[in-house]
Order: sequence, then C-alpha cells, then structure tokens
Amino acid sequence: MTRIMQITQTGGPDQFTLADVALPAPRPGEVRARHLAIGLNFVDIYQRSGLYPIALPAVLGIEAAAVVEAVGDGVTELAVGDRIAYAGAVGAYAEARNLPAWRAVRIPDTMPDAVAATLLARGITAHMLQTQVFPVAPGTTALVHSAAGGLGSLLVRWAKLRGATVIATVGSPAKAALATASGADHVIVGRDADFVTEVRALTADRGVDVAYDGVGGTTLAKTLGCVRPFGTVASIGESAGPIPPIAVEDLGPRRSLVLARPSVMHYMSDPATYRRAAAEVIATGIAPSPGRSYRLADVATAHRDLEAGTTTGSAYLVP
Repeated sequence: MTRIMQITQTGGPDQFTLADVALPAPRPGEVRARHLAIGLNFVDIYQRSGLYPIALPAVLGIEAAAVVEAVGDGVTELAVGDRIAYAGAVGAYAEARNLPAWRAVRIPDTMPDAVAATLLARGITAHMLQTQVFPVAPGTTALVHSAAGGLGSLLVRWAKLRGATVIATVGSPAKAALATASGADHVIVGRDADFVTEVRALTADRGVDVAYDGVGGTTLAKTLGCVRPFGTVASIGESAGPIPPIAVEDLGPRRSLVLARPSVMHYMSDPATYRRAAAEVIATGIAPSPGRSYRLADVATAHRDLEAGTTTGSAYLVP
C-alpha cells in the first residue's frame, strides 16, 4: 500500500485527507517512482482552492525527486535504482506513483534530494520566461517580484547569468538579504512600498524591459507602470489573490505593452520541449535554495505557511 494525501473537494488546507492505495504495475511506457522529496508550488494552492480547476478527487503536487522502483514494457532508458526528478505531472503528494517515463530525468549523484525535488518546475519556468516569453540578454533590465521565494530567486539568478540588471521586490529586510545574495542589483523592500516610483527612479524614468509578477491581486496593474513602451509584463501567479480585470486600454496604445500569461504546465506538456528545457536547467548548475521541509502528513501546515508568505526558498515535503 502507498500513502497519499488527497482532496475530495476544493477549499482551504483542511481539505487534505490521508489515504492508503494500492499502486498497479507500471503500464507500457511508465515507471514507478518512489519519492525522496516532493516540491511545493503555488500551483498546488491554486488547484486546492479551486482557482485552477482540477478533476476530483485529486492528489496534488507537480514535481519530486525519486528512485525508479519498477519499469513498464518498452522503457529502455531507465532502470530500477536510477535516481530521477520530474515535473509537470500532477499527483506527487504520495509516497510513490506511476508516471510517464519521458517525464523522468536522471539527476547527478551530487544533487541533494531537496534541490532535485524543487528544481525542474521553477527552472523550466525560468527557461520559458527568459528564452521564449522575453529573451533576456546583456543590457536587459528586469523586475522580479517576490525575489526571495523559490521561483523569484531563481529568476534573479537566471537573469544575472544572462547579463541582465535586476530590480527585486521583497516583503522584509531579511528577504532583501536573500534577494541580494541571489544577485539582485537593486532591492525594493516592503509590502506597501511604492515600487512603481522606485523602479522609475532606478531606470531614469525609462522603465524595465521585462517584469515578472507572480503576486497578482492588485499588484499586476501597478506592475504595468514599471515597464517601458514595447516591454513585456509576464503574469505568472496570483499569490495575493485573483487578478481584477485589466482593460486593453491599460496596455496600449499609450503604454504599448505586451502582457503575457504563459503556462509552464502547458510548456512542459510537450515531451521534446520538456526534456530540452530540463537538460538546460540542470546544465546551468543554478538551483533554488532549499527552504523548510515538512512531512507529507503535514502538507496542510505547509500550504498555510506558503499562503501566509512566511517561507523563503523552495519548501518541500518528505514522504
């Protein structure tokens, strides 16, 4: 029997219930993965709350580090005992699971479980944002909200690797230190900070080339005011709540902005794209800073902490 944490209806963190299920043998093209650590992501919260619809009952979680426990017919590139990571496949809040073999990516022996479990979803998101949505290069100026978080800190590091100047926003002095350690050139501190005015001052009123907004709520409308004409705003989350409607007139013609709403889950749904991006992510050597660990049975506490903004780095579950 395999222990899972599931939800049977959407709502708050108290919706999680523990269950024991029997896993079938892997089907052709599948592997069974015995989890070592399980990544926590805001998409898990969006699905649990009902903001992002998902079929119920559901086992949440989109990424993990694992050991291959069994392989189905036709699987030739993986063997029992291989250490892997995967992302983009809902169902990770479990001790073990079956998943398509093409999702499983071998990881270096030196990579800690906590890093491997939180690397691919965030890393492939950064890859998508900085190669496809807006190609970041030397001379680019980028704005990264929530820069002390798992994804935010990774976006800072990836942008710096590509030669960009990075302006970061964080909620506290302690988180400012983390953003600076990731390489941010300028850090704006405080949940109520007038970041639009500060960004304009830092860019001589030009605005940034690209802004990454995973906060949502009323923040996105303000973020539009931070970007230069013909620049790009990438809306990548709603940690502060649903985003009020934005009128097309808020984007142009006066501002002439591009507003992107990319889905990394969609980006990771194509096997060739997924495997190419995963290989590039691992090759960079840039990894998220591990955050707090939680037992699988304590996933409700983990969700509360994520929603409250009390975590730093990339939090994860241990089966």
